Amino acid sequence: MKKQALLFLFLIAALTSQAQYQGAKPGYKMLAGNDWVKSKNYYLLSLLQQDKPVSKLISSDPALSKLAQDKYRDLQESRNACKEARCLPAALKLTDQDIQLVSARLRALYQPGSPLEILVKTHLIPSGSYILYNSGSAADLLVKAWEQDAAALNFTIGVYAEGKKPNYPAIDSISYDVNNRNYYTLMYDCSADIEAEVGQSPLFFEPALQAALTYLEVNDRRNAADFEPMASRANKPAIEKVRTVNWNNFPYTHILVPGAGPDDAITALSGEGMLRCKAAARQYRAGKAPFLVVSGGNVHPYKTKFNEAVEMKEYLINQLHIPASAIIIEPHARHTTTNLRNDTRLAFHYGIPMSKLALIVTDKYQNDFITTMEKRCIKELNYVPYKLGKRLSETELEFFPLISSLQIDSDEPMDP
Repeated sequence: MKKQALLFLFLIAALTSQAQYQGAKPGYKMLAGNDWVKSKNYYLLSLLQQDKPVSKLISSDPALSKLAQDKYRDLQESRNACKEARCLPAALKLTDQDIQLVSARLRALYQPGSPLEILVKTHLIPSGSYILYNSGSAADLLVKAWEQDAAALNFTIGVYAEGKKPNYPAIDSISYDVNNRNYYTLMYDCSADIEAEVGQSPLFFEPALQAALTYLEVNDRRNAADFEPMASRANKPAIEKVRTVNWNNFPYTHILVPGAGPDDAITALSGEGMLRCKAAARQYRAGKAPFLVVSGGNVHPYKTKFNEAVEMKEYLINQLHIPASAIIIEPHARHTTTNLRNDTRLAFHYGIPMSKLALIVTDKYQNDFITTMEKRCIKELNYVPYKLGKRLSETELEFFPLISSLQIDSDEPMDP
């Protein structure tokens, strides 16, 4: 039976490391331009702006050029026409008709050898940012990526300007009372700033894109950019160590330690977070893995200034004397589902083997939850970013990272 179990794990590992890469390349580097929030949330739109041949192609298309003029006119006219605060951001959203028009034009413009084909094959597919759509044609991938980005823009505008409920209202809601009479002034001023930023000749999506970015900024919700670029900053010592590791010397590639936010705004690291770090440090010292990945963003309580991953790293270094080169921070996850998803993203991009087991070390109750978390992952992410292995103890749980984790999430702008 033991041999059969090992064979099963080996087969799963082979599938993970080969078939499920689906064109994504570990060495691919995201083109962040000058804005990590934009590139991480709306990567296709960011690429359309940065790629000059593509920008020229879409700006010269009569239908897309007319749409750009129409959206710019809507932005201008809304400041006179709108007498209620939420009317102003609503005027900037993309309609179903807008989205369908663009889908049709992108499909028509996608031709062999065209700038759009080069963009898809050079960036969209290797990045894995839309990996759930990689099984169809390249043109289908382009259209689905556009439709996802358009939906993401509308979601961001809806939550952080119109005051609609996010997925987790207790931690992610808008910063303002949208019914306060002063809110109209803020929305009016935002529209004026958006118009100034996009200029008189925007691409068809730029008014909506600039709107989403502006509303995130005025809500102090640019969390997706925190600590970036991590590969050349906070995680650089660990990445340099990755290149030297003999993975055969360890049963696991790394130990994932999910964060636990405190209940008040003055506590940097919760007691539960400390205990999780201590349990993980014991496994690290026992030689279970060469790295600890501490995962968690600025989450609990609402708008806390403390970052779970950063505080856990400080505790591991200063109190538990773990070397900084053995610690990787993942400072963006806001939920247990994304603790595992984001961990997988870092492993893939940093060259940590995807075909070998990793280990979760946390408390009993979170591991109980993780063992039954698949339905929540499908509901919130549309996929499961891991495959579980054995539950070794109350605090230890094995897992395989899955490449589907690279897919951008369109309705979590602080951690897409």
